[in-house]
Amino acid sequence: MSRMMPVTEELIAYVARVGAREHPALRRCREETAKLPNFQMQIGPDQGAVMALLAQLIRAVRYLEVGTFTGYSALAVALALPDDGRLVCCDISREYTDRAREYWVQAGVSSRIDLRIGPALETLDEMIADNAAPFDFAFIDADKANYDGYYERVLKLLRPGGLVALDNMLWSGHVADPKFTDSDTAVLRALNEKIHDDARVDMALATLGDGVMLVRKR
Repeated sequence: MSRMMPVTEELIAYVARVGAREHPALRRCREETAKLPNFQMQIGPDQGAVMALLAQLIRAVRYLEVGTFTGYSALAVALALPDDGRLVCCDISREYTDRAREYWVQAGVSSRIDLRIGPALETLDEMIADNAAPFDFAFIDADKANYDGYYERVLKLLRPGGLVALDNMLWSGHVADPKFTDSDTAVLRALNEKIHDDARVDMALATLGDGVMLVRKR
């Protein structure tokens, strides 16, 4: 018998109600983003709560994000960091991140967040070249074609013992179905295999949201 439960709208609503303690700015971000055409790009409140708890468990102070959208994930982590916590968020869209800034201001954490607009591979390479201070926690949730490149660069920027969370690593189950051979699925499927065999890290692939790969740098 499968251990997976059916995910219904009722169950999603239940988890949203009792599975996370949402700051009012987080709730506003989630509800307003749900009205946008690309709303599915936003993580759920349960995933945000897990990320916030992970940040607290590893005593994260510096957080790096690749793909910010309307700012929910960054805000969830920012609220969990100590007062001296700092975030660097990489994205290419001013349209969506302008919305994100509003929620960050509302929550009183905007001064902690360094938003860098531009191709993330270039931003990450610049930080590596500048010998940026190592990060404790990172989240990758951007274009799938560059996931492997993001993974390699983020590992370089992470401290030993630091944690990376990669989103969409189950890709609606397509990675496990050989019928799907499109480029995004192929990239994610290959990266799952790569991380599984990567001696540089400890790893676990969780059925949270659309699949979250957790990677701890050794």
